[in-house]
Amino acid sequence: MILDVTESTLSEIRNPALREYANIYVQIYQDFMEQMRVLGLEIAMDDTTGAAAQKIIDLQQKGAIVRNSDKSIYVNRISPSCVACQTGIGSSTFFISLKCHRDCFFCFNPNQENYEYYREHTRDTLAELDELRAKNPRIKHIALTGGEPLLFKEETYRFFEHARELYPNSHTRLYTSGDHIDRTTLQDLQKSGLQEIRFSIRMHDLSEGHRHTFENISQALEYIPNVMVEMPVLPNTLNEMMDVLRELDRLGIFGINLLEFCFPLNNAEIYRSKGYQVKARPFRTLYDYWYAGGLPIAGSEAVCLALIDFVLEKGLNLGVHYCSLENKHSGQIYQQNSGHHLPKRVAFSQKDYFLKTAKVFGEDVPIVKQFFDKTGYRDYIISEQHDYLEFHVKKISSLKKMNIEIGITNNVIETRDNQQVLRELKVNVTTPQTFRLSKDI
Repeated sequence: MILDVTESTLSEIRNPALREYANIYVQIYQDFMEQMRVLGLEIAMDDTTGAAAQKIIDLQQKGAIVRNSDKSIYVNRISPSCVACQTGIGSSTFFISLKCHRDCFFCFNPNQENYEYYREHTRDTLAELDELRAKNPRIKHIALTGGEPLLFKEETYRFFEHARELYPNSHTRLYTSGDHIDRTTLQDLQKSGLQEIRFSIRMHDLSEGHRHTFENISQALEYIPNVMVEMPVLPNTLNEMMDVLRELDRLGIFGINLLEFCFPLNNAEIYRSKGYQVKARPFRTLYDYWYAGGLPIAGSEAVCLALIDFVLEKGLNLGVHYCSLENKHSGQIYQQNSGHHLPKRVAFSQKDYFLKTAKVFGEDVPIVKQFFDKTGYRDYIISEQHDYLEFHVKKISSLKKMNIEIGITNNVIETRDNQQVLRELKVNVTTPQTFRLSKDI
């Protein structure tokens, strides 16, 4: 068992040196949250982490499949591309342009590098596919997103045709609003070899003209093998989303991805006017994640989990997958941390893909050092600055006779000045008596 160190649990740490060290990261988190307040968005008062964890346990007991350390939950079926997304290995996503006819206040594309340029210019995705094929002939999942890809229909068709030529066994998918769908377009997408299409639904579109949205989805079922919906789930929309699931189930689509609704680090005034608040605790481990979705909004996760419960209760047949923001982050952490030659004191976690070390602090340092020296273990380091001894997590079990607390660190590998460095992000706490290597790491 590992104690997740936060502002509210910091006082549970008995060892003063460990508590002082852990407080460094607690303060970093608090400073980050204060910066978010400066952006103009309120932070939710209640931390719902515990309630969500209990709900996930309940859903699992009812038959839901829980994946990726509770970050991904689904019933009935899940797209193989979503499975691949967990590590990002063998998967690649492209865009022709970031141009879009919609103006969604929650869109995170403005955070992307060169956003303004690619709103007006296109990329040579065929050449990019050729380059990918030369570097990696084993890609299994290929996606085209945007902007809106179907503003460039001919380029979209050629993209999937070329993808099929280079990777005949890959699973291809298209992200679209569906606004530019018609039978001719669907026929051409079918000819190009497209295997999965994901429609984006906005709740206010349904209130204004939902039949058009569902009619496009229904047409797609005639041409594309796997038809899905992927949409952010807004807080306080449970009843409306239940109606959406009923209709999609009636149509017979493959499934829906329920995305945790996020604040994209802009449009704070709109979010504030709608009463949205950032989760009290946005991330388990604070880091600069590549995914530009921003910060999770309070209340979205609760609706997503309630919808999975609804599907189980009503016996609906469509696949329903809750994709949390942290689920999207895991592929980055895996790619940063896997495949490296690690120092002997560092372990790669198969649970969350962070690199882990163990640390003892203060008065426990000489005790543990003496034990390790006596038993012949030398793969540790000592920091006089922070008064700790750092070692591999597999050695924790050998310390069971000691009444001590142990810090468990989360780390990532970063490249700086063409050199790889280990960056520590957080420290949690365990004891030799409660720690279970296979479960906790």
